[in-house]
Amino acid sequence: MGKTIAIVNQKGGVGKTTTCVNLAAALKELGQRVLICDFDPQANTTSGFGVDKTTASPSIYDVLIDGADCRKAIVPTQWADVIPANKALAGATVEMIGIDHREYLLKNALEPFREEYDYIFIDCPPSLELLTLNALCAADTVMVPVQCEYYALEGLSDLLSTIRIVKRSLNQAIDLEGVVLTMYDGRTNLSMQVAEEVKRHFPGKVYATVIPRNVRLSEAPSHGKPVTAYDNLSRGSEAYRALAGELLEKSAAPVG
Repeated sequence: MGKTIAIVNQKGGVGKTTTCVNLAAALKELGQRVLICDFDPQANTTSGFGVDKTTASPSIYDVLIDGADCRKAIVPTQWADVIPANKALAGATVEMIGIDHREYLLKNALEPFREEYDYIFIDCPPSLELLTLNALCAADTVMVPVQCEYYALEGLSDLLSTIRIVKRSLNQAIDLEGVVLTMYDGRTNLSMQVAEEVKRHFPGKVYATVIPRNVRLSEAPSHGKPVTAYDNLSRGSEAYRALAGELLEKSAAPVG
C-alpha cells in the first residue's frame, strides 16, 4: 500500500511545488513508483513536468466535479505520473459546496491507486480552504516546506490547528511527515537562526537535508523539467536526491 503525502503550507512562495516536482523525480530515480496530483489552480506542478496545462484533459477538476475517470486523467512522464490541474480548479471550491461528503472527493478519486504507487504526492494551493481540506482528508501524512526567511513560522500555527481538527473529525490517521527547510543560505545568520527556530518548534520532525537557494532550481520549471533532468549535478539536484533518500530511510525505519 503506497503512502499519500500532502505538501502543504498556506504561505505562497515557500517551495511547495519545487519540492513536489523534484522530490518526486528523485524518488523515481531510486526506483519508486510515484504519482503526483496537482491540486493547485496555478497548475505549476503540471507544467513543471512538461505537461501542457491548457490542453491536458481530463484534469483533476473534471474528476472531482464532473465525475471523469481518474485513470484517464493520469499523464505518464519520464519523471513521474501526473494528474494535471488547470485554472478551472479555482472555481471548484464553490461547486463542491453542494456535493455530499465533499471533503472526501479527492480521497475517493485517489484511493484506487494506492496499491499501484509507492508514493502519491498532492501539491496543495497556498490557502487553507476546501481544496486543502480535501488533500488533508486524502493524505496519510503532511509535508510542510518552510522557507528560511523572516516570516517563516507565520501561519504555521493555523496550519497545525487545521491538521488537528482534521485528525479529530475527518481523518484520524493523518500525521506530520516532516518539515523541509527551503531557500536556505548558509552564508547568512538569518537562515541559520530560522533553521534553529523551526527545529525547536518541530522537534524530531525537521529533515536533516536542507534545500539551498539555487539558480538551477529556479530555472528548471521554465524548461518543463525537474532540476535533476535540467542540471544533474547542481546543488539543487543533490539536495532533493538527499531528501528522497532520507524520506525512504525514514519510511523503512521501524515504528517506535
